[in-house]
Amino acid sequence: MLMTAVATAWRTLVVLLPFLLFPLAGSHAQEQRPSTCLAMARALPNVIYASVLLPAAASAETVEITYAGHSTYLIETPGGVTIATDFSGAYGANPAPRVVTMNKAHGTHFTMNPDPAIEHVLPGWNPDGGPAKHSLLVDDVYIRNVTTDIRRYGAMEPDANSIFIFEVAGLCIGHLGHLHHRLEDSHYAAIGRLDVLMVPIDGGMTLSLDGMSEIARRLSSSVILPMHRHATPLSAFTSRMGEGFDIDFRETRGITVSLTSLPRRPTIVILQGV
Repeated sequence: MLMTAVATAWRTLVVLLPFLLFPLAGSHAQEQRPSTCLAMARALPNVIYASVLLPAAASAETVEITYAGHSTYLIETPGGVTIATDFSGAYGANPAPRVVTMNKAHGTHFTMNPDPAIEHVLPGWNPDGGPAKHSLLVDDVYIRNVTTDIRRYGAMEPDANSIFIFEVAGLCIGHLGHLHHRLEDSHYAAIGRLDVLMVPIDGGMTLSLDGMSEIARRLSSSVILPMHRHATPLSAFTSRMGEGFDIDFRETRGITVSLTSLPRRPTIVILQGV
């Protein structure tokens, strides 16, 4: 009885701790909320994520993810919020999404002249220097970022790329952006759990395939969506992932995901156009 009570107490603490650390109040209520994708107490026994306790109806809500091109995926939330990742205007611009994220490694990942109809433009770098910091709640999706460095002119520019995380319908969806280096433990801790991972697999302009597959294996997401492939054979990436990952070729550009429909085994999903 005592052990059961202790375990229950730990579970309750882990679920409530984000709310204690990051309370919603006043004008911040529409700008940030506690993350359900972070293990707030990784070393505690019986740790569970808050999203696991979502009501059945909420955990069955679906998110639509469509490959638009290059590194741009379109995400549509159950509440109808549309998001375009690594947005340059070449893909996913019509109709204009409500939210776009951008990275500045190359002009194919950002635009300096986004459509004024786009409500939220989130650059992965800080034009004023230092790391970009995004913590934004748009209707039913919470968006945050974790910065990494990029190579520019033979040197590394700190905090010039962002890994964006989208938390919606109990799902944690991550986009690695134009990632140029392996991740440290501090990056993994800041990213947290990712149910869906969007990963560049060109193997040259971004991180090597060995490095990228190492990151994808460690994150162990249920769904892995390759992008930014260029001429790299898909097998060059999938073969490095090992036998623990299934491969699912789709004949469409889109996938529907929910917390309750995630595959039992980690799966690399190859959408049409990738």
